[in-house]
Amino acid sequence: MQNTEKTASSILQNSVAPKANAIDGNHEALKTALMSLGKSGLLALQIPRKWGGLELSQQEFFNYQLLVAKSSGALAFLQTQHQSAAAMLASSENYQLQQQYLPHLSHGKILLGVGFSQLRRSGEPLVKAFPTKGGYYIEGTVPWITGWNIFQEFIIAAKLSDGRAIFGVLPFEETTTLNGSISFSEIMPLCAMNSTNTVSATVKNWFLPDERVVSLQSANWIHDNDKQKILRFTPFALGCAFAGIDIMIEVSKNKSLDFITDAIYSLKAEVNECQNAIEEANKNPDTDFAKKLHLRATSINLAQRCAAAAVTVSSGAANHKNHGAQRVYRESLVYTVFAQTTAIMEATLKILSCGV
Repeated sequence: MQNTEKTASSILQNSVAPKANAIDGNHEALKTALMSLGKSGLLALQIPRKWGGLELSQQEFFNYQLLVAKSSGALAFLQTQHQSAAAMLASSENYQLQQQYLPHLSHGKILLGVGFSQLRRSGEPLVKAFPTKGGYYIEGTVPWITGWNIFQEFIIAAKLSDGRAIFGVLPFEETTTLNGSISFSEIMPLCAMNSTNTVSATVKNWFLPDERVVSLQSANWIHDNDKQKILRFTPFALGCAFAGIDIMIEVSKNKSLDFITDAIYSLKAEVNECQNAIEEANKNPDTDFAKKLHLRATSINLAQRCAAAAVTVSSGAANHKNHGAQRVYRESLVYTVFAQTTAIMEATLKILSCGV
């Protein structure tokens, strides 16, 4: 990991962080940043080496995600979609699909998105799958897919009548076949990371052959996965917190005010403490869910507070849309609801209302 982290740090510090505001608003700049990681084989870090990945450990991948989030929220958000798709394919039992995709993911020769957040929603499934000879017919609306005009394909999730979920690879472009179609909305005007080109998809009578199926998961897969991997998204919030602190440090060079220095010291200590606690929790399989949930909410709260502190010390300049503090503040809003569950919402509100 040492060489990987060194390479990633160099790219992020020299080619990404200085252009973070441009990357946030321009999808071509974002794609260039993404491919700068791809050129060094950093886009499928957890897949096995036999498939061209680097097979990083959980902690090594955590460190990498934090570094990316610290440099650019848009890049962090985009690349983690591709990393998630790569991980899903790596654990697939569809060897033919693995052969077709996995060797090309690390360097971004093929770029994949994901569309399965709808599985978290209760009630009538937004996307349904109907078994048929040789595969499934897919029907419904995918509310969130990131990477339009950047990714070529995406992994969709659709529910069967018994509640299980089918995952399969679909084209990420307007497509019409003899009987089916996939269409996409206009790019959503999000509060931050607009360059990630997030859209919704409408899938009508689309035939997904067995050869394109990634996996079949249990009815409670998304909820079990969210619970087991509740700390998976904490490096993004922590990276955002460190980005806010970095802005404060830059401001302090021109504003020699002791209270700013004190705030930097205090916030940095809190973020470091939270990071260390998360790393320990990840190492210890016996860490209970309540503690992990609190750590997730704490990381979100630190992103919010450090971003707000960056705005505060930047004074009126932070009102400018292209100011770094403004960007980081908007990123903290995204991370507040990133892969949010009811439990995470409750824990986040508890800290916001009670401070504990």
